[in-house]
Parts: sequence; C-alpha cells; structure tokens
Amino acid sequence: MRGKIPQTKGQPRVTMTKDDIQLLYAYDRWANNRVFQAVSALSVEQFTRDLGGSFRSVRDTLVHIIAGESGWLAYWKEPSHSSAFLADLRARRDAIFNPAAFPNVAAVQLKWAEIEKEQTEFVNRLTNESLEKMVPFRTTQVRLAYLMQHLANHSTYHRGQVALMMRQLGAAPLATDFHVFLVEGPHEAAASH
Repeated sequence: MRGKIPQTKGQPRVTMTKDDIQLLYAYDRWANNRVFQAVSALSVEQFTRDLGGSFRSVRDTLVHIIAGESGWLAYWKEPSHSSAFLADLRARRDAIFNPAAFPNVAAVQLKWAEIEKEQTEFVNRLTNESLEKMVPFRTTQVRLAYLMQHLANHSTYHRGQVALMMRQLGAAPLATDFHVFLVEGPHEAAASH
C-alpha cells in the first residue's frame, strides 16, 4: 500500500496500485494452490466429513472460496449491476457451486483452474485508473481496489479455516502466510505477469 489520502464518504483512502493488486492476487492464487496441494492428501471421506464449522467440510469451505472468487470476478466485469444481474449471479452461484457437485479434491481443483485463469487475465488488464473506479455495492459505492482487497482477505480467512479442519482430521496443512509467499512464491508471481 502507498500513502494515506484524506477520507471520503466514510471510506479511508489508501491508494493501491496495479502492481500492489497484482502482487496480492499472485499471493492469493499461490495460497489457494498450496491449500489444494495440502488437501489432496485427504481421503474423500476426510475431504467431505462434516466438522461442524461455518462451512461443514474442507470441501464445502473450498467450494465457498472459489465461489467467492468467481462471483466477485463476474461482479467486477459487469458494467451494469441491475437487480436482474444480481439475481442471475446468485442463481448461477447456487447452481454451479453446490458442494455436492464436487465429489473430490480434483473436481474442486479443476473448477478453480478455470476461475484462476480468468482471474489472472482480469488482474493483468487492470490499470491504476481502473482500480479507482467506483463500483455499486449494497447502498453505496466502493472503489474496485477495496473490493479486490476484500476478496483476497475473504479467501485468506477461509484458508485459515481449512488449515484448522485439516488439523482436526490429523492432516498437515501447508503454510500460506504472505511472508512465506514472499520467500517461496515470487518465481510463480513473476511467471504470471
């Protein structure tokens, strides 16, 4: 993040550059892929076991993560955020991202690969100006950069839940901290730009 700019309409103003967002999303993709690598060691029974979390299982939590990544991407790409578009977006999310449609890790990972490709293309086309675009959200408008930060944070939050679930299952999660990415992941980040 860069320097703080005066607050507007209740939103703190911090300028994020396209380089900042591209790094954040390189990290997000790296971390998601690390989680997929770790959960691939689980049996189907472990992957789908109800552990009583906010999302029942490792599978359900991963499906929630990729549904969020897909839904927000569609939202950001849409020029008109009509109520019909929002209803259609929710209906498509509910139909496509029903956890029962993903019987194993490979099925979730395959869907993530599709989303990841589309997301990478979107992120690589961003400009500093496009990140400042105000996007309608609920009863207000929010900068695209802030919504993108939200999504990366959302995925991080749920990856933490997956790590806990893996420990409950007696499995070992992989570290997905940003500092680990900075040490181990930049080769992948540089390759995606």
